[in-house]
Amino acid sequence: MTSTPIARERRHTLFFLDAIRSFAPVHLDTEVDMSRVVADRARARDDGRRQSVVSHVVVAVGRVLAKHPEANAAIQGRLRARVARYPFVHVKVTMDGTLHGVRVVLATVVPNAHEATVETVQEHLDRARGADPEHGPQFAGIRRVHRTALPVAYARFRRAVGNLAIRPLLTGTVAVTSLGHRDVDGFHSVGGTTVTIGVGRIVPRPVVRDGRVVVAPVLRLSLTFDHRVIDGAEAADVLTDLKQELETGA
Repeated sequence: MTSTPIARERRHTLFFLDAIRSFAPVHLDTEVDMSRVVADRARARDDGRRQSVVSHVVVAVGRVLAKHPEANAAIQGRLRARVARYPFVHVKVTMDGTLHGVRVVLATVVPNAHEATVETVQEHLDRARGADPEHGPQFAGIRRVHRTALPVAYARFRRAVGNLAIRPLLTGTVAVTSLGHRDVDGFHSVGGTTVTIGVGRIVPRPVVRDGRVVVAPVLRLSLTFDHRVIDGAEAADVLTDLKQELETGA
């Protein structure tokens, strides 16, 4: 057996997990017929444009959360908790990355996703994924956390995420995380926001259309919500609306 200190490059993840310990998670999931999205992506590909599944989900999440302001919110405190509700939808998207040889979770916040198009979201995600975690300005804040003395870094992190005005810039007002690039059908995650959307892979599954069973590309979509902020009925409405948005675009 070997025992070593945890890598500095994972420090931001440890701070984040500590900050969300008071989160009260409840998990929902559904299946989405992605025929419309698959067709849209094929048309874009024929035109020489790349559209990821995540970019479509981010746009749908932005539109749906704008209709559910109670879920597009953040909470601070315990017995005398305060809830902030935001007039914009900032979507945090997590990414797999490597920093100084250590595999880490990185994130980018897509601002004003309620007004975004698939093209603008894709451009944002491509820039974030193409950035160098060791030198790019997009990840300068994470690098500062790693460089700063542990107690000071922890205090600064707690102070930043505890500020309801600053928090949307760090964690978004809603989070999207995907493992659909691997053989993962579905999963549930806590993204530090009242609502976190988990995206699995798209696989052919039987669905019923007009009374007939056909094969369609189906996505397992999960929603984890903070029960301190909203209840199950509201969360179910969000997930149902998101399913409809992805299936029909309306």
